[in-house]
Amino acid sequence: MKFWKWMQALALSLIVVMLAAACGNSGASGETGGGSAVTITLLNSKGEIQSQLEEAAKAFKGDNPDITLEIIPVPAGQSPFEKASALYASGNPATITMLDTGDVEKFKDRVLDLSGEKWMADAVDRSTALTTFDGKNYAFPLAIEGYGFIYNKAVVDQAVGGTFDPAAINTTAALEELFKKIEASGKAPLIVSPMDWSLGAHYLPLAYAGQSADPAAVAQFVKDLKAGKIELTSNSVYNGLLDTFDLMAKYNIDKASPLSGTYERGPEVLGKGEVGIWFQGNWAWPQISGFDTASGQYGFLPVPVSNNADDFGNTQISSAVSKRLVLDKEKNTAEQQTAAKKFLEWMVYSDKGQDFLVNKANIIPAFKNITLEAQDPLAKSITDYIAEGKTQDSMSTLPADHWAKIGASMQKYLAGEADRSVLTKEIQEYWKSVK
Repeated sequence: MKFWKWMQALALSLIVVMLAAACGNSGASGETGGGSAVTITLLNSKGEIQSQLEEAAKAFKGDNPDITLEIIPVPAGQSPFEKASALYASGNPATITMLDTGDVEKFKDRVLDLSGEKWMADAVDRSTALTTFDGKNYAFPLAIEGYGFIYNKAVVDQAVGGTFDPAAINTTAALEELFKKIEASGKAPLIVSPMDWSLGAHYLPLAYAGQSADPAAVAQFVKDLKAGKIELTSNSVYNGLLDTFDLMAKYNIDKASPLSGTYERGPEVLGKGEVGIWFQGNWAWPQISGFDTASGQYGFLPVPVSNNADDFGNTQISSAVSKRLVLDKEKNTAEQQTAAKKFLEWMVYSDKGQDFLVNKANIIPAFKNITLEAQDPLAKSITDYIAEGKTQDSMSTLPADHWAKIGASMQKYLAGEADRSVLTKEIQEYWKSVK
């Protein structure tokens, strides 16, 4: 009898173990009702949309019950390249990784070729050119961002005594005239944010991108800079851009202490209407909106480089796809790769996905089929420039240390600690040192 009871207990134990094993496997690849359950991860390097991405993951699961998407934030102060590299080194890369454009090529041998995906046909012009190598595109273009002079319409309307026409600012002289009118109205014309990334990654690169409307010519210009074949002292676009920068320094609300400003000060003084203009990008809208006294009426002006309105750059703002999604092929399974591709399609073609991009995350999509109108005034302004064909490509593939080194040189120039000849020499020496 004891033997029989022992056998019953053993059988019961085996059943419990088998049930536990079945439950344990169901989250990875076991059958769950409609199909195979799979968990995928997304490494997010756009910190301001972390909560929106988490909500999107829930909405995506609602449409795809067998797929769980987990969002992993890149820690503050760490670059997406560094975090992604660390995950690969540990043998645990994310299924989907959000990279800056210039980093995609470094991972191309570890990520999927996405050339055959449905959304390729709907991607806006040139949005995949910088992530295409040997005829294969390796990245999903997630977000278009742009930058230039952001203006507070209430301030500039008051300054011009009527309705401000942004198209009227198409030369350096016209920009200075606007600065003078804002100053005469009792407000400061603009604020210059002195962060090295703003000066080195956004402002000075306009001198490279403004050389030509042809991306191939811009690429050749940078190549010639590296080779020491370019003499910037005689380059009209470069000097014109610095002439505009000199005007900015002259009319800067912080001109008495130009390096004392912080990023956080910019949206406050612009939103409160203490200044009329701020050089920055559409990513700043959440901060501006927190101080908004202009009923959400803001837009972009180009940064002029000459007094000839027909010159390239005088009527264009800088924009580019700033963030890309790549899909791991080394460690993630075929099922996980398929699930990740579903998420990309979901963003482009489903109502919920499009709502996430445009309305929730305030992203300017890189897809022609998405017709939702941006609610964010800065995104709307950039979208209008794109629709009118008035953009120049932002420099998305600069060397990783460009913003820090050139930004430091620009800071010295802004503070009056270096003249133009010193700045020019430092820029040219930097490019000759780039390997």
